[in-house]
Amino acid sequence: MPVTRRAFSCRSLALAAFLPLGLAACAQSEASVSPFSEPERADTSALGKDPRLLVMTTRRSTGNATPYFNTDRGPLTFAETRLSPPGRGISGRVSSAVSGDWEVLGISRETTGDAAARAFSDAVNGRDVLLYIHGFNETFETAARSAGQLSHSLEFQGRTALFTWPSGGKLFDYAYDRESALWSRDGFVQTLQALVANPTVGRIHIVAHSMGTFLTLEGLRELRDSQDVYARIGSVVLASPDVDIDAFEQTVKRLGPLAQRMTVIIDPGDRALAVSARIAGGVARAGAADRSRLEALGVRVADTSGRGWSMLRHDLFLSNSEVTQVVRRAMDRGG
Repeated sequence: MPVTRRAFSCRSLALAAFLPLGLAACAQSEASVSPFSEPERADTSALGKDPRLLVMTTRRSTGNATPYFNTDRGPLTFAETRLSPPGRGISGRVSSAVSGDWEVLGISRETTGDAAARAFSDAVNGRDVLLYIHGFNETFETAARSAGQLSHSLEFQGRTALFTWPSGGKLFDYAYDRESALWSRDGFVQTLQALVANPTVGRIHIVAHSMGTFLTLEGLRELRDSQDVYARIGSVVLASPDVDIDAFEQTVKRLGPLAQRMTVIIDPGDRALAVSARIAGGVARAGAADRSRLEALGVRVADTSGRGWSMLRHDLFLSNSEVTQVVRRAMDRGG
């Protein structure tokens, strides 16, 4: 059975308890007006009306049978994934925020190899695209559910897509996950290039979480001389970036004007990043870094300290509606 976010939180807390640091250790600012104050929109997401998630992946396929894509590294593949959306109305929205109750029903289309990126670009079909890149310890199914939940919470009206890389899906696979994320950089670059090659595609909004921000920044850095790619990107949201703060500074400085379209969601109390920092030899992660140090890079910063409730405080952009507004505001600016 796939690991739920709630189970992940409990297991991560157990792991942190046995580490020396314990639980206390795993441009322009967002504006003087609180970024958490916008009311929710009344409309529903396009994904809720047509629950087909576009997927680009470097995981190996298992065919149209669970887990659909496993933890092994494979060729770049495009797939259309059928999802079961959460219930309509207030109760369904609350349930989605709490448990992420989207469900993967199966794969309706799959293209591998040189044609994958082109098939993905064609499937966007002249609309804006929300591209979600997941973080550490995620299976294909948990990542797909998170992408659905994010799109639903944002009530996004374009096409929603997931770039999923071969995470081991286990707490002790941190090293494997980091190497797999880096190994997937070429596939991520091809994905962005294919979107830009299709002139009918609108704005590209990127939302990356945790270790997925490492992959995203590596890909964007490789594309720094591709001004046509940068011009089509509407916004880049980095939620709880699990990136060495020194490396983060070095990379963002090389992204030029794109940094002004970046929003970084941070929380100094993020326990998952405290554990990551411990694993990395004590170097702070960008998602728990000093706000002023990040703002000096020209990015917008939203500090979620004191907002919402979460055991790890690592995925509030998915679980807390106030923090989700930060993502929405970034996309509205980039539109």
